[in-house]
Amino acid sequence: MQKLVNKSLCLWLLLLPAGQLVAMDLLVTGEDRKPLATVMVTQRLITAPVQDLSDDGYPPNGVSNVAALESTRFSNEQGLVSFANGGDMYRYRLRKPGYKDLHSPGSDNLGELQMTRELDPLALAAQKASNVWLSQLDLGGGPELRKHFFLNCAFCHQQASPFMRVERTPTEWLGVIERMGGYGARIADDLKQPLAEGLASGFAKLNASFDTLPAPREWDAKLAAASYREWPIGDGFSQMHDFILHPNGMVYVGDNLQDRIYEVNPITGEYTVYKVPHDESDELGGFLGNRFKSYGKVNNYVGVHSFAVSPKDGHIFITPSMQRALLEFDPHSKTFIRHPMKKGFYPHTIRTDAKDRVWFTLALSSQIAMFDRVTKIFTYYDIPARSFKEWLTIKLLPLIFFINPEYRPMPSVDRESSGLPMPYGIDVAPDGRVWFARLYANDIGYIDPPSGELTMIDVTVNGPRRLRVDGDNMVWMVAFQDGLVAKYDPDSGVLSKYPLPLRSEIPYALNVDRQRRAVWVNGNQSDTILRFDIDTETWQVYPMSRQRTFTRDIEIAEDGSVFTSNSHFPSWQIEDAQPTLIHIQPYSQ
Repeated sequence: MQKLVNKSLCLWLLLLPAGQLVAMDLLVTGEDRKPLATVMVTQRLITAPVQDLSDDGYPPNGVSNVAALESTRFSNEQGLVSFANGGDMYRYRLRKPGYKDLHSPGSDNLGELQMTRELDPLALAAQKASNVWLSQLDLGGGPELRKHFFLNCAFCHQQASPFMRVERTPTEWLGVIERMGGYGARIADDLKQPLAEGLASGFAKLNASFDTLPAPREWDAKLAAASYREWPIGDGFSQMHDFILHPNGMVYVGDNLQDRIYEVNPITGEYTVYKVPHDESDELGGFLGNRFKSYGKVNNYVGVHSFAVSPKDGHIFITPSMQRALLEFDPHSKTFIRHPMKKGFYPHTIRTDAKDRVWFTLALSSQIAMFDRVTKIFTYYDIPARSFKEWLTIKLLPLIFFINPEYRPMPSVDRESSGLPMPYGIDVAPDGRVWFARLYANDIGYIDPPSGELTMIDVTVNGPRRLRVDGDNMVWMVAFQDGLVAKYDPDSGVLSKYPLPLRSEIPYALNVDRQRRAVWVNGNQSDTILRFDIDTETWQVYPMSRQRTFTRDIEIAEDGSVFTSNSHFPSWQIEDAQPTLIHIQPYSQ
């Protein structure tokens, strides 16, 4: 993959008209004509390639298109920023906190671009990411209500974005809370009214005092050595949930709401869409029913969730969250194989081990499943329930889901989310142990595959999820409600905590670069992703090119660069209403 990434720009240039093979050097200055550093400059094509979107606004199955590559760089201390190619086929957007966005068409002699300070207090406040607004949101119910709100309402979208800051009455907020409950939020019954009242009063106060918002973290001057590439795929009704960087150099991205897989070539920008098949008898929404009736456009029979690659033959295994099955995709023949399951509900995160076994969580039935590719047999590991009530609820799930979703009884929800501990993240350690986290139970555990023994460990963080294991068998996890990353040492039993360098961030997931001993973290409220150096315990923060960016997954290339996807739900809340696949070349590794 490293060679592919390094060659990508050169090969992409070969596709351009000869007259466009010219470098573009820009000088960015302020109103005083002095060089302006750390200006984010995004280069986009003025005219995007023509695409075949004839299947309900998406490419038909097996049809290839070329995405309109976007490139982003930051100006250095001399105010200079360079792109390998330029000309009048491009446009540029310049962005820096405290300044007005500047939009400029391309030219062979663009030269100096002058930015103007933003003086409007409301416009300055609007530049600040959701986490800054969220840090000042007073719900009136103390830390417990705030953390409960974070845990249940930050799965899918930013919580203090312009769409959320619209002032609503408590009654209107109650309607929102009930609708989000249908999507999966688990607000305790006795906290719904206090939360509705807190959101109504909190946003009213926040909107009236926007001029007192704290300053966001400044962009690092070292960003001048970083570069981003971005490929727009899907539309405002897509949800580019998880993805995988394949050894064949392709990136496979799953559109969870539209049951499509995007096979993206990061060299050429060419992508092909494959529709995930489902049985004719399948209902929209699978066993959960159509939870998205109020959503504008949805084709969610399967629910493409997470990906893992076989170390043996490169086949891709996919968890279909709305089905009782495991999916297998052959990237050579472009065919799908469905492996039905007799047990378990809501296949979630997934990994493969060195023996080519497939491990994944079953989030609703609180189980870990293992699929043996040789025997084609599933093995299920029941995670211990926290109480008799939870045990009974889980045992009754097959009966509950047998009932038509239109008439299915919904159990009451308490503050501990009894009955739904939700195993939410899994990884295979170098020593072979299979680790997992439970989001609502505040614990982690592991399976010893040779013996089948399952061990549980309580952790002193709130909302552990999407854990990964480093090269030393240390277990890393995000603490969703606490705004930090934690490391668990299996030998000593010591849990170390590392607060994020951003206020009111709610980290969604992380991945570990074992080779460079770094942890990459998805910041979903601050329009950033973050890199933590394990040895020096220092942070790097990478601002994203679009406001209201929400990322859920990170893949690490051989050269230390990383991929992520902009997967806000709903995606029309993203700036430009456009989900993207993002490649970041960091400034140091």
